[in-house]
Amino acid sequence: MKYFDQRTPASELQDYLIEKQWMDSNEEILSLEKPGEGNMNVVLRIKTSERSFVLKQSRPFVQKYQQIAAPLNRIAVEHQFYNSLQNDALKPHIPKILGYDAAQYLLILEDLGRCEDMSTIYASRKITEDTLQKLVSILTLIHKSDVPDNFPENRKMRELNHQHIFVLPFLVDNGFQLDDIQKGLQELSMPYKQDASLKAVVEEIGNRYLSPGKTLLHGDYYPGSWMTESENLYVIDPEFGYVGFAEFDLGVMAAHIIMATADESYLNSIYGFYDGNANKKLLSQVAGIEIMRRLIGLAQLPLKRSIEEKRYLLELARNMILK
Repeated sequence: MKYFDQRTPASELQDYLIEKQWMDSNEEILSLEKPGEGNMNVVLRIKTSERSFVLKQSRPFVQKYQQIAAPLNRIAVEHQFYNSLQNDALKPHIPKILGYDAAQYLLILEDLGRCEDMSTIYASRKITEDTLQKLVSILTLIHKSDVPDNFPENRKMRELNHQHIFVLPFLVDNGFQLDDIQKGLQELSMPYKQDASLKAVVEEIGNRYLSPGKTLLHGDYYPGSWMTESENLYVIDPEFGYVGFAEFDLGVMAAHIIMATADESYLNSIYGFYDGNANKKLLSQVAGIEIMRRLIGLAQLPLKRSIEEKRYLLELARNMILK
């Protein structure tokens, strides 16, 4: 397998892209750069004498946390996910596929320009109703997409996600040093790790997450996967995509809006804007679990909150799970 990254000589990458007929022989690579902070994969913006595009390649580990193994075929899931979105209303909100090399676990995508992800809402603590409606509308269309018979089960990625959402954050001794993240966080987490009724519901929903469903899901529908550029709104990084239950995407989305704003009424807004079948209680439970795992698990967010604010969010999350 050929690994490409920012250290790859431009001439070597250029030869590969020309051989695959993704670049013209008279086209020249001028620069390679990281378009943003990717979590799972190596991502490069390639600028040529004619244009720019994005190269994305899997590694056998999580790019941001390289001690965590991850399946290489996640790039195949992303490729299949984009190909499954045939509704014309979705086309302006996803990158075009320009090339795919299954043997090299590599995808070539349209460059969406100088986009920023929506992680800024954690600092601004707000989101406009118009943006929220657009995000729910895009998700509705994804969920209404026809699921190909051969859509990957994505079992290994789901097992990885399952551990970090439903299992590890709720273990008393999981190896995470939460006080290294914020003093007092370890003590704050303990009542939830020792709550048998809470953990029983988390386990039940975790088992559902690993079970087959009927709805095409993005699988990681949170602000890091939402990109904005001027008035444009894009959804990227569906490597956790799978066929499951709609409330998972909806709940993850609600969790991040609530963490950003500390306003639980957004759960009702998201449920109301969604044009599909969803169980509000299950949506709430998924949202509560996602809030907890982001506050007391490994996958921390750029969420600067006091211990008291986190105490409020954790108790809110517990109520959302158990109500």
